[in-house]
Amino acid sequence: MQRSVAMAICALLLAALAGVAHAQSACDLTVRNGSGSSVGRIDSDGTIRNSSGSSVGKFDSGTVRNSSGSSIGRVDSDGTLRNSSGSSIGKVESDGTLRNSSGSSIGRIDSDGTVRNSSGSSRGRFDGYDSSCKECAAAYLFFFTPLHHQ
Repeated sequence: MQRSVAMAICALLLAALAGVAHAQSACDLTVRNGSGSSVGRIDSDGTIRNSSGSSVGKFDSGTVRNSSGSSIGRVDSDGTLRNSSGSSIGKVESDGTLRNSSGSSIGRIDSDGTVRNSSGSSRGRFDGYDSSCKECAAAYLFFFTPLHHQ
């Protein structure tokens, strides 16, 4: 009897922790350029907006969509970014390092949301960033404002 109670308590704790992790995965970010001006945002539901507030895409459960809702890519659980054909176009590592498809570093997202190019220069930032937003922020940088074009 005690074992079944202990197992039930463990199940409830795991469910509660999963709910907390899921709640924290929703990102609500303001995207700023290197001058500090707002150039877009990522809403808590994954909608990606430009500077005028118009929706330009969405990040939902790893899938990246354009404004029409068509899939344009995805971010795998290991941080690999793939285009709509499934080819790897880059990767975001656990420390925020961004790599191109060849594995070369093209920049990073610091723990405070600062975006840096491969030389370490600040290119902008994500206000409201935490590590649970890493894949969403990387999707923004790879699909909507490519870091290597800045």
